[in-house]
Amino acid sequence: MRKSSRKLRYRRILLKLSGEVLGNKKTGECIDPGNLAFMAERVKRIHSLGVEVGIVLGGGNIFRGLAGAGRGVNRVTGDSMGMLATIINALAMMNALESIGVPTRVMTAIDMPKLAEPFIQRRALRHFEKGRVVIFGGGTGNPYFSTDTAAALKASEIGADALLKATKVDGVYTADPKKDPKAKKYGSLKYETAIEKRLKVMDSAAFALCMDNGIPIVVFDFFDEDALERVVNGEPVGTLVSEKG
Repeated sequence: MRKSSRKLRYRRILLKLSGEVLGNKKTGECIDPGNLAFMAERVKRIHSLGVEVGIVLGGGNIFRGLAGAGRGVNRVTGDSMGMLATIINALAMMNALESIGVPTRVMTAIDMPKLAEPFIQRRALRHFEKGRVVIFGGGTGNPYFSTDTAAALKASEIGADALLKATKVDGVYTADPKKDPKAKKYGSLKYETAIEKRLKVMDSAAFALCMDNGIPIVVFDFFDEDALERVVNGEPVGTLVSEKG
């Protein structure tokens, strides 16, 4: 039985997960069952608290349109392939969640009625009312837009209290911490600063869309065991990007 969400800071969230965290470079698997199960368990824990959860998954573990364009693939075709990859990931996440008892629906920006529902805002909101996790696949349905932008768009459309960007690092840094040992982590920053400094954790279109709609962004390490629960409870985790900074 789901608990009351009265004490939660964020009652409805859009969780953005990169496709890469699904894969396993050591084994070469695009979708690693262990990583998938780990993610599903994290989502189940916050869902059981009463959080309404929307999810957008990237498709980089299978195919990335921009990378394909650099190898001779037409950009529009490549982005279409990338959008289909996100739907594969969405179906995998749906299966993982339902296997542990979490009711789930997949909605896509590209019509494929035999596999998923088309995205209709009011229907998505109804799914939340019924306690279902909603996974949004297919990006924006258009080329030239990243899944970060799709996440910001869906967060706006569903009226999310926050966009939670789950990554392999524990926040936003002044530079890539893997390449620059002097890189410093931001505890918080303004949307404008993130855009001006071209911080690569999300693209500028996603930052701008969240800024225009007043949706705070929390960037955190998804592989931190309790990070997701701490975020929805309002604890300082990762980096908060907001109007106040």
